[in-house]
Order: sequence, then C-alpha cells, then structure tokens
Amino acid sequence: MTMDRKVGRKPLLCVLSVPNHMTYADFCQFCGSFVQHMLEMRIVRNDGMEDCYSILIRFDEQKAADTFYKHFNGRRFSSLEDETCNVLFAADVHYTGSIERTQSIPASSTEQPFCPVCLERLDQDTSGILTTICNHSFHCSCISKWTDSSCPVCRYCQQQPGNSTCSICQSPENLWMCVICGFVGCGRYKEAHAIRHWKETQHCYALELETRRVWDYAGDNYVHRLIQSKTDGKLVELNHHCHHDIDGCCSCECATDPGFSETLANSKVEAIVNEYNELLTLQLENQKMYFESLLQEVEEETDREIKEAVEKSLCQNPRLMKLKVRLDKCIEEKKFLDDINDNLTRNKDIWEAKISEIEEREKRKLKMKDEKIHELEEQLATLMASIETENAVQ
Repeated sequence: MTMDRKVGRKPLLCVLSVPNHMTYADFCQFCGSFVQHMLEMRIVRNDGMEDCYSILIRFDEQKAADTFYKHFNGRRFSSLEDETCNVLFAADVHYTGSIERTQSIPASSTEQPFCPVCLERLDQDTSGILTTICNHSFHCSCISKWTDSSCPVCRYCQQQPGNSTCSICQSPENLWMCVICGFVGCGRYKEAHAIRHWKETQHCYALELETRRVWDYAGDNYVHRLIQSKTDGKLVELNHHCHHDIDGCCSCECATDPGFSETLANSKVEAIVNEYNELLTLQLENQKMYFESLLQEVEEETDREIKEAVEKSLCQNPRLMKLKVRLDKCIEEKKFLDDINDNLTRNKDIWEAKISEIEEREKRKLKMKDEKIHELEEQLATLMASIETENAVQ
C-alpha cells in the first residue's frame, strides 16, 4: 500500500514477517520513540510460518502512523541480518472463532485488567499495551524489560521448537543424540547412523530423544542416572518408563529393583510430608489471624463499654459531672501554661544568645576604643617629645 492512497487509511498498521529471534523487547527498542504513540500492539502467528510472526499496531493519531510507515517500511531490523521491516496499512481486523478476545480492552471500560508485571491497570491513554501470541497483555514499557522470548505469565515461547531429524538421512524416527558433541542420528532399527558415529568418534553415550534415556554403546545397556526430584529437590534415580507392558512391567529388572522402588516411595512420602507441613503452617497462620481479630474486637468492645459506663455514671451524679468539668478545665489550663512555659523557655534561649552576642560586640568596641586611646597617647607623647626638642634647640 502506498502513501498516496489516503482513502480509507486508518491509524492501524501491520508489520509482516518479524523474525523469531527478535523478542518483544527487541521490537520495542527497534520502534524507539514511536512506542509512546502506540495504543495497542498484538502479536499474530501466521499459519505455516513458524520462523516469523506479525504485529498489529494501533496508533493514537494518523500522523504518527504515517511517520512510522515512512521511517520503517523497507528498513532492516538489524545491520547484521538481511530481514527487512515490511509495513502495511490495515483497514480493519476480523477475529475468527478460534481467537479468544478475552484480553481486548474497550476504551470506556471501568473494570480494566491489570498488567501482570507492574500490577497497574492496562490503560491505553497512559501507556501502550502489547498482547502476546498466548493472549496475555502487558504495558509496552514493562514487556520491553523482558529480554526473553517467552511470555512472563505462562512462559509460552514465540520460537516454536523444530522437529529433530537424523543429520545424515533426515529420518525423524528412532533418533539418538550424542551427549558429547550433540550429533543426532537414527538408531539401529533404521540406518544406524548413531552407532556409526560412536564407532567413528568413540563417543559412547547417546540420549534417546523419545524417552530421554542414556544408552552406553561400550557397555551395551542403558545408564541409570540421578536427577533432581521436582517435589523436594533431592537427587533420586531416574524414573524411566518401561515399554514391555502397557499396564505394568513384570518381566524386566526394573520391576524387581528394590532400590528404585524404595527411592520412589521415599520421594512420595517426603512430598506428602512437605505438603502436610505447608498446609498445617497455613492453617495455623489463618487461626492466628482469626483469634487476633477476635481479641481486637473484644478489646474494642471493652473500651466502648467502659466509656459508656463512665458517661452514664457522670450523668447520674451531678457532683461527679461538676468535678469532671473542673478537671477538664484544669487540664486545659495546665496545657495552656505548659505551652506558655515552652515558649518562654525558647524565648529565654533566644534572648540569652542575643545578650551574649551584644556583650561580645561591646567587648570588641571597648577593646578597639582602648587601642585607639593608647595609639593617641603614643602620638601625643611623640609630639610632646618633638616640641621639647625644638625648645631645647632654640
């Protein structure tokens, strides 16, 4: 679409074929100062194009959209890459039934959702909003600090993992990866490229990509590994899956291994104990808060009852009422006198400081006067001596 066609043009642009290696933060940095003019951005995945995505951008005014088109259309995303930024004007956006619109934000909505990062409301008037592929919305300023290509909420990654294939025959089945150098080859039931790699390089350990088990070609058996348990973080034996029987394994050594069964049972028991301790701690904390609230209510009720009883007793006994009035008056007078005393004490300090300053000044004046008198006396003595000398000469 050219810039000369102004009929039907709206402040809605579509950036096509943004490479997957460019994260949300990279794109916000690429846009630069135009981010403050963007009301909403939505990430769209094109069918059949897993290596790139598109972005719909809505601007606050048509002038900003036109300037963005002129500045970025045909521009390279990076000086080290060949991908260019292809910008088109969009007339309208139509959502199909497969796209959820739960994150759409109407301008007049009073109950606006919150940004999961800063916990502030998602308001288009104050900050631009970016909606990821997984349909989660964030402030552009918040998502620009997220350097990862995944969603901060659900960790959905915009870079879709590719299907592994054999490095030699490109077969996608029965694949093994060398844990030493990362070579991916097919197993012995295909073209046996993984075994050939072992014979050529003597890298004897290979990981079966389907079951995640490690095979030792030198020992011709699976290698049992220790992994970190997800429940308690301790090292336990790998819970590998046996494919001999669907309902359960009864013929191989994994069913009769007491160490494996004991480790698995201990892991489950420890997980249950930890969960019970957490629930118990939570319940105790809730009970503590509940009884503290009851205690506070009782204290407030007691104070209110004491106050009401005092007022009632004063109303029933006029003499006590008069004494209370006199006591309140005395308290007010005492407070007034205390205030006067504080003011006088502060004024006393101020006046003492001023008196000290005046005394110092007078001392300096007297000293200067004495010095002048002494100087005049010396001059007078000198003059008298000169006069006597002249008289003696005559």
